[in-house]
Amino acid sequence: MSVITINKSNYESEVLKSDKPVLLDFWASWCGPCRMVSPIVDEIAEEHPEIKVGKVNVDEERELSQMFGVMSIPSLFVIKDGKIVNQAVGARPKQQILDLI
Repeated sequence: MSVITINKSNYESEVLKSDKPVLLDFWASWCGPCRMVSPIVDEIAEEHPEIKVGKVNVDEERELSQMFGVMSIPSLFVIKDGKIVNQAVGARPKQQILDLI
């Protein structure tokens, strides 16, 4: 499955109402560690169809960033049944990201 761009208009349908666990990656184009995590998140999306993977650009989606209390990026959140069940801040290796899920 490919990565979905999450914004405030599709957040409810793609994240809150998802029947799969959702991995959300909050990022920005100017963020070095985000550029390190991005290809890992893309790989997870391709290799794990049982997980929905979304990316939230913090510069474009300030409202969602505030809702999640994002202070540092990259920030990763795992949402199951509409609730945050795990989160991590900063660049992480692939296995640590998978362990969050």
